[in-house]
Amino acid sequence: MAQKAAKTLATRNSARLRQTHLITLGIHVLFLLLSFTLRRSLSYTPYILLSLPALLIEAYLDILARPSYHPNGDLRKAGEDLEAKGLTEFMWDILYWTWINLILVVILGNRGWWLYLVVPGYAVYSAAGVFSGVKGMMGGLAGGASEGDAAGTGTTSKRQSKMEKRGGQKMVYR
Repeated sequence: MAQKAAKTLATRNSARLRQTHLITLGIHVLFLLLSFTLRRSLSYTPYILLSLPALLIEAYLDILARPSYHPNGDLRKAGEDLEAKGLTEFMWDILYWTWINLILVVILGNRGWWLYLVVPGYAVYSAAGVFSGVKGMMGGLAGGASEGDAAGTGTTSKRQSKMEKRGGQKMVYR
């Protein structure tokens, strides 16, 4: 019963790595087989350049999560969790997108390589959204009141307008 969680993690990691390696092998063999027989016009330069990061990520995940055992068969190290959030999750996304892209290239031909740009395009879109949000938050901190407020033409809050209607103090901007 000792180290039950570690043994469960080791079993789960081994099964997931074996499944990942078999899927990767199957997709690459299918791609190469179909590119040599049916679609002779497929370019191999994008195949190598765009598949290499996924293959390196898969090798890294294997090194990271492969359980190790003592010579007597006891578990030495269960490996890292392959279901972890953050960078591990991002690496799985790249691996899955590479698989999908290879299948689409077999179906659509060389034009399918352009679909690989969806990921960096989405990253640029997300970064632009974050940048504009941060810029909006920092706008009030940069120089105090804006020029429109300094001239007295800015909008007032509900509380300020009610006070002015009752004849209370009028806000004077300097």
